[in-house]
Amino acid sequence: MQITVEDVSSVKKTLHIEIPNETVVSELDAAYNQLKKTAKVKGFRPGKAPRSVLERMYKKDINGDVVSKLLQTALTEAIREKELNIVGQPELVEAPELDPAAPFKFTASVELRPEIGEVNFKEMKITKTLYKATDEEIDAQLQMLRKNGAKREPIEEARPLADGDYAVLTYEGFKEGQPFENTPLVENQQMKIGAAAMSNQFDEQLVGMNAGDEKEFEITYADSYVNSNLAGNTITFKVKLNGVLEEILPELTDEFAKTMGPFDSLAALRDEIVKNLTMNYEKRMEQELNEQVFSTLIERHEFEVPGVMIEYELDAILAEAERAFQMNGMSIEQLGKSREELRDQYRELAEKQVRRHLLLATIVQQEAMELSDEELEAGYADMATMVNQPVEAIHAFYQSNPDKIEVLKLTLLEKKAVRLIIEGSDVDEVEPTLENADAAEADEA
Repeated sequence: MQITVEDVSSVKKTLHIEIPNETVVSELDAAYNQLKKTAKVKGFRPGKAPRSVLERMYKKDINGDVVSKLLQTALTEAIREKELNIVGQPELVEAPELDPAAPFKFTASVELRPEIGEVNFKEMKITKTLYKATDEEIDAQLQMLRKNGAKREPIEEARPLADGDYAVLTYEGFKEGQPFENTPLVENQQMKIGAAAMSNQFDEQLVGMNAGDEKEFEITYADSYVNSNLAGNTITFKVKLNGVLEEILPELTDEFAKTMGPFDSLAALRDEIVKNLTMNYEKRMEQELNEQVFSTLIERHEFEVPGVMIEYELDAILAEAERAFQMNGMSIEQLGKSREELRDQYRELAEKQVRRHLLLATIVQQEAMELSDEELEAGYADMATMVNQPVEAIHAFYQSNPDKIEVLKLTLLEKKAVRLIIEGSDVDEVEPTLENADAAEADEA
């Protein structure tokens, strides 16, 4: 067998393979001999049908089977002989019809795992921002809990509806004089004025109304309006204000704290808020350090990334996004983008993630890193905490899914490699500025 390797790039090769005619003939003979034993041909006893009859009846099927076997065998041998560390499956570029009187030639494309060489991860300069919970943040969390525990009560003295009130509405929308299917009759709907549930213009029309008032008004929604059911339409609303409610916030007392969970005092609730904020900030600091490590590693090492690895990573990213949407009762399609558009959107991220995995895997191998039994057990415990399940359940999952254990081990080794890098880096600890503190709060939200 003749094998020629053509370089397309450092991670992509084209294989030109020629299989000798004697191999083709041998495989055809073997296939027809096997067929002869089992084929039922009218007019012939089992095993007695001539080759010429079998060729006339089964040539297409036999040729297809032989071609498939020749391709698989030749590609496996070529990859082994040329010591190609391929990723994904070979892709057939060109293969002619099988000719029993000629060699079988074909062309295939393969992608290779990049050869990165030794990774330089020493003497990085990274910055650690020392985020910590502030009194303002703690108070903001308490106020949020107050709002979550708020009650809506009718206003004590009659007055016009104002911004921030809750209107009790009965309304219906019409388009060109006919009831509009996307704005059906709704009775006694509570709606906060200023929240723009139907639009800012809708809320503005309601301000100043008194309980019992009825009103008719028209709103034209822009083509780009966020609610696609209303976008581009002019709707006439008929509205009746049935009542006005105001939001009554509970007092911040020990009794209030008891309604928020297993807390015996407001101080205990406050301590829990501090604990959660601190934990989130620790995760934020770890994430920022990791991102600086990855960025520096990528800047220091240039190499090509196989397209198939990017596609695999994109599959994983979209699968994770889909799971997240399903947990919230939504689907990717509700984003208004096709899967191909999302693949384009996340392609750059996928490539960076592949580079990160390749670099960390190289460091793990370079430093001969291994996981101890204790480190693996700690990984199980961390996962149990993350998914709020007992450690025994995590053990049971991996015992019934042993193929996933290697994935977990690889993840834990990557984290171990990152810790090694950070420990050997020049870490500059700084206090948070207003700008990065706001960014941290936005990310947590």
